[in-house]
Amino acid sequence: MCETSSSLLPQDQALVDGVLARERRALAKTITLIESTRAEHQERARAVIAALLPQSGRSIRVGISGSPGAGKSTFIEALGTFLIDAGHRLAVLAVDPSSTISGGSILGDKTRMESLCQREEAFIRPSPSAGSLGGVAERTREAILVCEAAGFDVIIVETVGVGQSETTVAGMVDAFVLLQLPNAGDELQAIKKGIVEIADLVVINKADIDPRAAAIARSQMQMAMMMLRPASHHWRPPVLTISALKKEGIAAFWDEIDRYQATLLAAGEFEARRRRQSLDWMWAQIDSGLRQRFRAHPAVRASLESLSVAVASGRTTPSSAAKILLDHLQSR
Repeated sequence: MCETSSSLLPQDQALVDGVLARERRALAKTITLIESTRAEHQERARAVIAALLPQSGRSIRVGISGSPGAGKSTFIEALGTFLIDAGHRLAVLAVDPSSTISGGSILGDKTRMESLCQREEAFIRPSPSAGSLGGVAERTREAILVCEAAGFDVIIVETVGVGQSETTVAGMVDAFVLLQLPNAGDELQAIKKGIVEIADLVVINKADIDPRAAAIARSQMQMAMMMLRPASHHWRPPVLTISALKKEGIAAFWDEIDRYQATLLAAGEFEARRRRQSLDWMWAQIDSGLRQRFRAHPAVRASLESLSVAVASGRTTPSSAAKILLDHLQSR
């Protein structure tokens, strides 16, 4: 339990104490606070994160991505059960795609990971992407730190898995895993996917359905990745075949994660990556803040709707409208 900080309200100090005491209710309430878009909640969240920061950073962060149907939830449940049985505490931050029409989200990962949800050593938090680019919720970075402060030593971030923009998750995890199906395509198709270039491990799931197809897919992916420049000179991303449903290959996968972490630690790249991620986080916050302040500017709010109509009707070019709106920021 930490000493009360003058910058923390009593209810926020209670959240900090609860998270450090590994209370699940306090953990959930803290993540809800940091996900809030209300200005006063964001101010409180920054103070809570600052108080928890010294107790964070002691985990391995794994991002898992793949197209819908690749079996991400089944894989995470099998992996999570294996890790808990091995003595780990696991937090899963699962991001569901939000509807572009209603803004709603299914948030169904808890139903897909029913067995893992029943384990006391696991914490699963589904969050809507809410239109955030990169396939992850806007506050995923903060949620990672909170879970680490709560004593979870393995953090898994499951991305939306709907396109190349989700590669943002690679900038906030230690190991980025791409989950593929045996019939995902040939090596030329694989190269076209920018997501492959940043994968630290590639996993061919559902190998039990067609072992021959899985072996061919593994060989094709290995050939494809040999034509790409690896992110690290010290690590050549391996391609594994597994069956998450039958829990086959899970131990071998985690052995590769351990080998990956040990390799990067020995080369001094692990901490360097964490430092780069912190700087990326800072700039992401700056970009987000600038967008919010731009939309909140009185002159922008007064003319945005009329200019939007003018652009949509073809009476004004997008570049001209953008210049007019941006020039408002220089007015006093």
